[in-house]
Amino acid sequence: MDEEIKDTESVSAAEDEQPTHNEQEEQPSQNEQAEQEEPKSKKQAIIEETVSWVKTILAAMVMAWFITTFLVVNAQVPSGSMENTVMTGDRLFANRLSYLFSKPERFDIVVFKFPDDESKLFIKRIIGLPGDRVEIRNNRIYINDSTEPLDDSFIKEPMYTPDAVYYVPEGYYFMMGDNRNNSSDSRMWQNTYVAENKILGKAVLKYSPRFEILTDK
Repeated sequence: MDEEIKDTESVSAAEDEQPTHNEQEEQPSQNEQAEQEEPKSKKQAIIEETVSWVKTILAAMVMAWFITTFLVVNAQVPSGSMENTVMTGDRLFANRLSYLFSKPERFDIVVFKFPDDESKLFIKRIIGLPGDRVEIRNNRIYINDSTEPLDDSFIKEPMYTPDAVYYVPEGYYFMMGDNRNNSSDSRMWQNTYVAENKILGKAVLKYSPRFEILTDK
């Protein structure tokens, strides 16, 4: 008797789950469902692809901003004041971290804010260090009363310039271009010296039009 009751309940439940004839007609076929979902899936794929590209572009922009703001200076040289070390039109990187744990040194090639107009960036070679006495005599440079002229083997041609003496203040640097006969540098500027905190980085690499690692001399 008990078993019959269980059978009856099972049948009743199965009968309740069967759709009516009208319900069967209302349900779309599998082909119709596929046709409806296909445009949606294509549209969704396009949206996802677009979002992916936007994320990639934004990530690249953020990375480029971070690198150029905190790691390197990406610069193009507009003049020939540093020839033949750096030529007109050369593109180069200056390392912003070069002086994080050390001071700029003599003969370093550096990118800095032009002291007469800080909206402009200049590239020159460090000649005078803080506290130095820089004397130009007979077209040669002497540091701190030295009897030996400073090495100038890297300059484009022999220098011809008036004799002069400069006393570099503490925290500042005296700059000159390697093309000394055609260089606007500390000899001509209204604000003669470059403050240490205005030096943005040490030029380390030329990457266009040809690849070359820059050395101190």
